[in-house]
Amino acid sequence: MSFSTWRDMAKKMAFTAARLMVFPCTILAMFMPAFAATTALTHDMQHGDVADMNHSVMEGMSSDPEMSGMEIMQPAALSESRTPIPPVTDADRKAAFPDVQGHKVHDSQVNGFLLFDQLEWHKNNDSDGFKWNVSGWLGGDIDRLWLRSEGETLQGKTESAEVQALWGHSLTPWWDMVAGVRQDFKPGKPQTWFAAGFQGMALYNLETELTAFAGEQGRTALRLEAEYDVLLTNRLILQPSFEANIYGKDDEERNTGKGLSSTELALRLRYEVQREFAPYVGVSWNQLYGNTANMAAREGDKDNEVRFLLGARMWF
Repeated sequence: MSFSTWRDMAKKMAFTAARLMVFPCTILAMFMPAFAATTALTHDMQHGDVADMNHSVMEGMSSDPEMSGMEIMQPAALSESRTPIPPVTDADRKAAFPDVQGHKVHDSQVNGFLLFDQLEWHKNNDSDGFKWNVSGWLGGDIDRLWLRSEGETLQGKTESAEVQALWGHSLTPWWDMVAGVRQDFKPGKPQTWFAAGFQGMALYNLETELTAFAGEQGRTALRLEAEYDVLLTNRLILQPSFEANIYGKDDEERNTGKGLSSTELALRLRYEVQREFAPYVGVSWNQLYGNTANMAAREGDKDNEVRFLLGARMWF
């Protein structure tokens, strides 16, 4: 076949395909308006006419005398509570807000506290003995009567014993000012001192007592005590403590020299069986200085010693 023959056959095939495509498109165009109208009518009936029909039916039912009794089935709105709330009386107010006496800040209620901080047996290479350190107070939040007592026995003999009665006034939530008297019973003859100082908690809960004393014959003294509780657990507590005594004059009768007289550094480990009762073990190092050490040497005593401690701490 020649090229012209192939071209004529291709034109005839294209013309035939075009005629076949026109026929279905014409049929579809004829039926599209009818399909669109049917879809719109169905949509309107679902959202409009049906809703109107439902409303008209309900209106007819409400106008029917036989159906009017259904309105009684709907309860009327309540204007008041089924169980009326009674008015508040004075008895109700008193029950809700009782008079909590004794729980006001800085009130006048009298309270008390007694602490046996050290009740211990001590032992060194040469001797053993017993030592006590007791304190307590009675009063309110601002003003209190403080009582202190401490002393020591060696080989069954009382080496030192004293009692202090102090009035304490709160300066801040953590510090008190104290003033009163101190009575020494041992060593030597009894002696009375005027006492004044401060007590409280320094940084990091360091319990501190600083007291100055003025006694007979122009004698003066200064005592510093400090202790700190290290909580190893909630009940196991390690307590380091320190005490220093300074005197203004030599006192041969009581074996105390002028200046720094003595220090004590101790470490006690206690276990609180109950919060109010705790046995402990510990060790202490005592050192004498200056003229006090010289007086002890003349008596045949050492100027320092290490002691093993066994005791109990309790409070009420």
